[in-house]
Amino acid sequence: MYGAFIGDIVGSKYEFNNIKTKDFPLFSPGCDYTDDSIMTAAVAQAILCTAREDCGDFSRVLVETMQDFGRRYPHPTGAYGGRFADWLRRENPAPYGSYGNGSAMRVSPCALAAVTLEEALELARVSAAVTHDHPEGIKGAEAVAAALFLAKTGASKEEI
Repeated sequence: MYGAFIGDIVGSKYEFNNIKTKDFPLFSPGCDYTDDSIMTAAVAQAILCTAREDCGDFSRVLVETMQDFGRRYPHPTGAYGGRFADWLRRENPAPYGSYGNGSAMRVSPCALAAVTLEEALELARVSAAVTHDHPEGIKGAEAVAAALFLAKTGASKEEI
């Protein structure tokens, strides 16, 4: 998760002002956390809650936690996407068919918590489907979770 947070913060300055060089300062004025860091922390919190306590179904806890974190931190750098911001405010939020990168950006805790690749993929599917229920949104989350899980368990670059 450190990598997800660091990459989010370092890249935040360039999110709407893309650069095409590898020669840039990692941390500089204008870098800050974005919605992706907030939602990554929410996924981690939901996983921890469902693992330690009898707080219910991961999907339900995840929705509640994401909404709570989003409401507590309503103005991250770069802002929330329009449909996601609306989802955060809904009383009974439903997935909205997104195939954006948000599901892949917040999935790292799923790979870290999982004991098997199958568990990592299942957690990734559930974490994506609460908002990004389009097949491509789910595939993106699965791909990142699988790569992270394989790296965590010592797979080679070629295997990943």
